[in-house]
Amino acid sequence: MLRRTFLGTTLGGIAAAQQSITPFPAPRDWDHPGPIRYPDPDVVALDPRFRKYIIGNTPIRRLYFGTLWAEGPAWNGVGRYLVWSDIPNNVQMRWLEEDSRVAVFRNPSGYSNGNTFDFEGRQLSCEHGNRRVVRYEYNGTVTVIADHFEGKRLNSPNDIVVHPDGSIWFSDPTYGINGNYEGFKAQKELKEAAYRVDGKTGRMTIVTDEMGGPNGVCFSPDYKKVYIADTGPGREVRVWDLDGEKVRNGRRFIQFDIPGTGAPSYADGMRCDVDGNLWCGAPPGVQVFTPEGERIGLIRLPETCANVAFGGTKRNRLFMAASESLYAVYVNTTGAHIA
Repeated sequence: MLRRTFLGTTLGGIAAAQQSITPFPAPRDWDHPGPIRYPDPDVVALDPRFRKYIIGNTPIRRLYFGTLWAEGPAWNGVGRYLVWSDIPNNVQMRWLEEDSRVAVFRNPSGYSNGNTFDFEGRQLSCEHGNRRVVRYEYNGTVTVIADHFEGKRLNSPNDIVVHPDGSIWFSDPTYGINGNYEGFKAQKELKEAAYRVDGKTGRMTIVTDEMGGPNGVCFSPDYKKVYIADTGPGREVRVWDLDGEKVRNGRRFIQFDIPGTGAPSYADGMRCDVDGNLWCGAPPGVQVFTPEGERIGLIRLPETCANVAFGGTKRNRLFMAASESLYAVYVNTTGAHIA
């Protein structure tokens, strides 16, 4: 196991953490975790409103190390496990809640990226390699949800969510076809976009094609808004109001930077809690925003965090897929959605 420490300043509690906005996590041995003085200095309240979400006697834990690029965590409540993707290794991994055991879950995975579970408990995955969205049925067969639009192949579906009306929403940037590391190098046939697939008819429509790098997708707790992250030049999260099957009033919700530095940052994956706060995988870790787009919290990690998911028996544990690792921390809120 690698022994790693990182630059930073150990902060003596939340008050001190509020005064310091260094992007570096506190020095610690992530591979051999020893005692840590509570509260965890890397769960930082940038605004007093975030204090109520911090549990003062729980640490950030590294649950697994060994992926090449971790993405797509999704919680299965029946199986009490978390599934996530290691895209370059072409596998899906599974962490079991009862004993923290980790094993390969699906190999090959089609270079899958984003994963989720629908309201019937079936897993859906975005496959970079096969350039499609699929659903794994109870009997083990695979149903293709989307692989073409208007006769042209999708690029590399990235993130995915489900709506109570049965529709499936996903983003389709070009990251999986830009080279042979996370898929297969190919020419794009479609403009980067986000799509909606009707759950009853299978009809596929464009939600938006105005982004250079549409990535993470998330609904507000009441399903009246949809958020989509742009990891292209925009470095932003945009939000739309839902009007039945359509979206309207698209606008910038967040423009990203690294707290305390002003350096450019971006959001990859994101999830809402029950209060409507948006928890974003965004350097230097996880950045947390109110429903009004005000940054209030920060979870500092020693690696680049791509995606997050709420899980655990009470859905009050935040799982963070970050580069070579899977991290988790308990928070004083719960996820708004099933995955």
